[in-house]
Amino acid sequence: MTKQTDNSPFEAMDRMYRVQRHFYDLTRKYYLLGRDRLLKQMEIQPDANVLEAGCGTGRNLIILGRAHPEARLFGLDASQAMLDTARSKTNAAGVRNIKYMTALADEFSYEQTFDLKRPFDVIFFSYSLSMIPSWRDSIENALNNLEPDGSLYIVDFYDLSGLPVWFGRLLRWWLAKFHVYFRPEMIEHLKSLQSSGRYHVAIAPQYRGYSFIAMVTKISE
Repeated sequence: MTKQTDNSPFEAMDRMYRVQRHFYDLTRKYYLLGRDRLLKQMEIQPDANVLEAGCGTGRNLIILGRAHPEARLFGLDASQAMLDTARSKTNAAGVRNIKYMTALADEFSYEQTFDLKRPFDVIFFSYSLSMIPSWRDSIENALNNLEPDGSLYIVDFYDLSGLPVWFGRLLRWWLAKFHVYFRPEMIEHLKSLQSSGRYHVAIAPQYRGYSFIAMVTKISE
């Protein structure tokens, strides 16, 4: 686990979410579109190790924990304050198969961070990569922490091409206040993974280009 300092990403996230965490889920449900669709699409076996990178309040993992009680679920986040809320919500929901750890998406290890004997079967990012400056490294680190036949899932903002221009400008302005940024280069990066011949990548735009869901699977050698 990376040591926290006053100027660390951990401290920055705690400052941002120390208050927001109390009403985060209530507000985000109106514009983080596609999360539930992703949760239903993910293929999770009963004995799977599943990680959400940037899990926030644990909302997604609690849903998965109820749907897949025999799977082993894990969440990481840079904000200890958010994870305090996640643990509280998880306990209140009576879900017992989730473990949370404070870590960065581009630095975690299935062995050192979570004390696991084998990599994850599924890793997913739900509207977190648009907040992570080192999103390329975070994707690469996730792929390195997957089983040879594991899958990486991403849901995040897309290009808004099917929506009014004024709406896109307003949304970008609003999200920037929370250090959330559209990353059109992320789609090209994911396509480059396919071009490498090491991965199969499927990208599906949602809600007239508001968001996308991507699935990246390793190709067995």
